[in-house]
Amino acid sequence: MKTSDVLLDAHSRVQEVLHDVVTGLDDKTLATRPNDTANSIAWLVWHLTRVQDDHLADAGGYEQVHTADGWYERLGLPFDAADTGYGHSADQVAAVKLSADQLLGYYDAVHARTVEFLRTVTDEGLDRIVDRRWNPPVSLGVRLVSVIDDCAQHAGQAAYAKGLLS
Repeated sequence: MKTSDVLLDAHSRVQEVLHDVVTGLDDKTLATRPNDTANSIAWLVWHLTRVQDDHLADAGGYEQVHTADGWYERLGLPFDAADTGYGHSADQVAAVKLSADQLLGYYDAVHARTVEFLRTVTDEGLDRIVDRRWNPPVSLGVRLVSVIDDCAQHAGQAAYAKGLLS
């Protein structure tokens, strides 16, 4: 098994969880927060998708699906196009009101672009530095694991929130 195969498998598992969580939920349920400081399913899915899109586009040297494919306009959220949700306030979380079709459409578009990129990843390429703002600088391998970790955690949180709301 190649490194890219392992990474593709990890991302496909996130996709499966998201489809299980989001499919069949109405807009109200997606936007409901278990309490006033909690994240909604819609925010969690939008945020993990934004992080994956932002971080992998940067590492892969391509334009984000969010802007390249018009998802910024289609989602119509009141945030800057570069916003990934990091550090959002409770009011900003509450502003994320998206349908299942919007959430899964954007996620699946990002996932498809992720698959294209990950098929190009080689063992040798994992040591390439992709972010020098950190000490130590972040390698491609570390960035890829970080994105998978973030996505898996938020997908699990969305599944938990769905259980709370059921």
